[in-house]
Amino acid sequence: MELTQRQADAFARMPLTYLRQEYPNHIMHLLNDDGDVLPPRDLHPIFYGCFDWHSAVHGYWLLLRCLRLYPELPCRAEIIALFDEHLTEQNVAQEVAYFTAPFRASFERPYGYGWLLALADELKQSALPQAERWQQTLEPLTQDIRARLIDYLSKLTYPIRVGTHYNTAFALALGLDYSRTLADNTLERAILDAAMRFYGVDKQYPAHYEPGGDEYISGALTEALLMSKVTDNFPAWFDDFLPDVASVAALMNPAEVSDRTDPKIAHLDGLNLSRAWCMKHIGRALPENHAAQQPLKDAVARHLAASVEHVVGSHYSGGHWLASFALLALE
Repeated sequence: MELTQRQADAFARMPLTYLRQEYPNHIMHLLNDDGDVLPPRDLHPIFYGCFDWHSAVHGYWLLLRCLRLYPELPCRAEIIALFDEHLTEQNVAQEVAYFTAPFRASFERPYGYGWLLALADELKQSALPQAERWQQTLEPLTQDIRARLIDYLSKLTYPIRVGTHYNTAFALALGLDYSRTLADNTLERAILDAAMRFYGVDKQYPAHYEPGGDEYISGALTEALLMSKVTDNFPAWFDDFLPDVASVAALMNPAEVSDRTDPKIAHLDGLNLSRAWCMKHIGRALPENHAAQQPLKDAVARHLAASVEHVVGSHYSGGHWLASFALLALE
């Protein structure tokens, strides 16, 4: 199963709608005084839609990625208009100001950091004539987030392995891609050093305990995805990390989603899609004759079949974010 132009257009039309939809809004907001009691649009004039800040960020990322894959996408003009409307110097300055206010050091760390860098990465790679201007407009926020990630890694003693927003490996994988696209050697070195420090000697990961009931990424597979980008000896590392991965039924079979209207249980569709994404990349990093190749391919097919058809037209609990994970899974 591979991404088609029809799917890309359907996926793109979801954030095209939701990036302008302010409510409902799950706002993670620290108040410093009465003046901070403001609606989402005033707090985040770019990333106020899609239910929460990070989903808005990767909504923009999805739009650019779809246009890179299919430049003649029917909604091309609408995407350009949305970026022109929201990506202004004044709006970026307000987004930066939010991060630099007192007591907000942990806001969107690290998940939102990773997606903001992924958006900047996509702007850099875009062939749109407006993309360079948009990239430069976003640059103050990009550089602020980049510095925050480096600082965070300098003091993070232990990795966070949960299957939700605080997972360290997921953000590092996105940040590493950005650092390589932009030839940012300082950031790349910080991520490589952190990845080896956190995960370099991991063995026999207890993947049979996955998934948790509200997870949308696999701690095991996301770590393996990251390490496939980090270590030259990935096959040996993987064999130590997940020996006989094919036998881990809880990891190789899709999660059951009992209620797609429930905001937390709907995460499990994202888990199925992100697992497929990770498994594809892991397979590409392993030798063709590796014993895990066919089990991984079979597992990708099962995970896609379980969830990809539930993305377009889904309840807002999943609809505000799932298309980004479907896009990753189908590429």
